[in-house]
Amino acid sequence: MDTTTLRVSEPRELLALVPYRLGFRPEDSAVAISLRPPRGQVGLVVRVDLEQLADPDDGGRCARALVGLLDQDGARRAVLVLYVEDDPRTNGTDAADATGRAVEAFREASAVPLGDVVVWVVTASGYLALDCTDHACCPPGGRPLRDLDSTQTSARMVLAGSAVAGSRGDLGRIRRADEDARRGAARTRRRWERRRETAAAQGPRELAAWRQDCLAAWRAAVAGEQAAADRGAGADASVRPPSRTSAGDTRGVRGGPGRAPWGRVEAGLVDRRVRDAVLVGMLPGTGDLPERSVTGESPAPAVDAAVGAAVATLVDPARAMRPPADVDVHERVLERVVAHGRAGGQAPALTLLAMLAWWRGDGARAAVLLERALADDPGHRLAVLLADVLAAAVPPGWVRSAS
Repeated sequence: MDTTTLRVSEPRELLALVPYRLGFRPEDSAVAISLRPPRGQVGLVVRVDLEQLADPDDGGRCARALVGLLDQDGARRAVLVLYVEDDPRTNGTDAADATGRAVEAFREASAVPLGDVVVWVVTASGYLALDCTDHACCPPGGRPLRDLDSTQTSARMVLAGSAVAGSRGDLGRIRRADEDARRGAARTRRRWERRRETAAAQGPRELAAWRQDCLAAWRAAVAGEQAAADRGAGADASVRPPSRTSAGDTRGVRGGPGRAPWGRVEAGLVDRRVRDAVLVGMLPGTGDLPERSVTGESPAPAVDAAVGAAVATLVDPARAMRPPADVDVHERVLERVVAHGRAGGQAPALTLLAMLAWWRGDGARAAVLLERALADDPGHRLAVLLADVLAAAVPPGWVRSAS
């Protein structure tokens, strides 16, 4: 978790930090910032839609929830930043009224625990203090927005390799593979879906063998991606859309080279047992637990308990583990599955991607990916559970153990 310390007298630095903490440039948003004692250390940064905070019926509840999160974070003061199109001080429109309602709701909720709240506004062209009436300080439209790009915070973040997406939606955007590659993956997926039906009808042993084959396809895809990274191609693979060549390069997957693994992995992830085995396999120190967890129709209670204990390390500070260095390899494989997969049917892969993003501390990307997953399958159990974790603003265990 970023704990950059900024003085309240440096609003430019604080405003410059917000997009880096969120991972994208907010629009039509209200962002609440926790300032911890003793020196105004920036803590939790939480974004909601401005429309939600300004809602006449729901705005108060939303404001109380935001203030509650800041209070849990140890805030003693707070800053509210509104991202709107125009200067609300000179715009006598419904948008200005909405800004006023949002500020009123937040200030009322924060009056007792946090005291007076400073409100800043970032428009399409400038930034300003909402309560400032000195046009020499905050002219109509605000101070030039380019000032926020020439701060110490911006320079520090750029040097550290941080990047800001153009919009919230960009955080979860995964470019589709070309049509031929998707068509090939779809044929593989349908074939393996039919094989699962046949295996389930034949009995537990056959179904377990099908699951083991799907897990082997996942392992081979990860190994192939890691090999590409070791050759120096990993950085490009994370940016470029999967190509027809990369889709077919699957040596090590049973069935021979030239057969794309993405359809087989996609079919496997729909099976809860396979999906959980993939999840456990991303965690350090689990050994052959993923393979043991897909053996048989009803794994032994000890295996189920071991799977549960491994997943609990993501949340429990007492047993917390940080994401390993190869977590980006697993992310790229899942992105390739989504890129090659059936549109509207990617809840399993998107949920695992969201979980990895949350584990890394990237809550903004996790939320966007999770929204996509729930749009594909509103009843996806793991997605629903993770949505509850994000709604409660529960950080991964390693963050809480370090704070």
